[in-house]
Amino acid sequence: MDLSQFKTEVEQELIRNILPFHIEKVTDPENGGFYGYISNDLQVKKDAPKGLIQNARLLWTYAQAYHILKNPIYLDTANRAYHYLLDYFWDKDFGGVFWLLDYQGRPLETVKKTYAQAFGIYSLAEYYLASGQPQSIEKAIEIYRRLEKHIYDSRGRGYFEGAGRDWTSAGAMQLSAVDLDAQKSMNSHLHVLEAYTTLLRAWGDAGLRAQLKDLIQVTLDYIIDQNTGHFKLFFDEKWQSRSTQISYGHDIEGSWLLVEAAEVLGDADLLAQAKIIALKMAQATYNEGLDAEGGVYNEADPSGITHPDKDWWPQAEAMVGFLNAHHLSGQPHFLEASLKSWEFIKKYIIDHQHGEWFWGVNPAGLPLAHREKVGPWKSSYHNSRACIEVMRRVVV
Repeated sequence: MDLSQFKTEVEQELIRNILPFHIEKVTDPENGGFYGYISNDLQVKKDAPKGLIQNARLLWTYAQAYHILKNPIYLDTANRAYHYLLDYFWDKDFGGVFWLLDYQGRPLETVKKTYAQAFGIYSLAEYYLASGQPQSIEKAIEIYRRLEKHIYDSRGRGYFEGAGRDWTSAGAMQLSAVDLDAQKSMNSHLHVLEAYTTLLRAWGDAGLRAQLKDLIQVTLDYIIDQNTGHFKLFFDEKWQSRSTQISYGHDIEGSWLLVEAAEVLGDADLLAQAKIIALKMAQATYNEGLDAEGGVYNEADPSGITHPDKDWWPQAEAMVGFLNAHHLSGQPHFLEASLKSWEFIKKYIIDHQHGEWFWGVNPAGLPLAHREKVGPWKSSYHNSRACIEVMRRVVV
């Protein structure tokens, strides 16, 4: 496959499959916003709770899609996600966004998880860039300031996992049942990184610039294992690692997001460091995390692969991360890996019958049909962003 075909195919996937799917299948006409759960075979659970992550990712997706493609239908969908976020997910008493609502928009989980606040900033800032809506950037800045006041660790640097509804201290803050209840995590920091990068594009504040610089340095100093090229995933308050788990999807995703953040910051020294470690992270994923067809395994530990399924989002991130590594290095094996990621996605991950992408496939390449097509964690963000990044990066 040549690069022209690669770019054309991902653009068609975005326009003909991913973007129409969420407009046509996920919009909730009865209760507003979007359905919280749709099964793999498109059975809608109308009374499913609605998660902030899903809504914010839809907001980001359609704002970004409108920004680059100028189709007013995408702006309409972004508007829908934006107004639902402010009308229902926004905490009108204490600021910030709730984690989970019921299907009618009533709060179910009101804790202020850092991960959720990051996606609030990320999506609101992107919506501002697409629409020029001043309230959107004001709300993004408000969340940023609350994170810096209540969640930033002024002694140890970095960000704690969250706080209670009123931004006071809270108990367990793990994102899901498979995550550790740790003081700090790679995952939250990675998404604060992308959020602050987008916010800086929209709002050139000196304080934000300083905090993004600090966050990039924290990532380099504490979160990336400079010897192995892998992220360390969970930490105590003093940055002592609490896990030996490896997440190849996060490694390859983080490799390009770190470079993007340093580019937007405009710090030549940090950018040089980011490029070096990005190539090491991409090479580690290439060496250890791929099957014979170019699919990315979910997880491993120092003994080898521990989770051999291949979920949708690491495949999407690999497409971008390897392409980024090729642009940084000129090494042809990275371009080959990016193209193979796309071939793997076409063959195994895209649902050619029902639309959108499967959650993932098992080691035999069979879809994980018991997993949802749409849910609190399954939305339009990784795959739409991967297509958009390829469209931006491939010049033919």
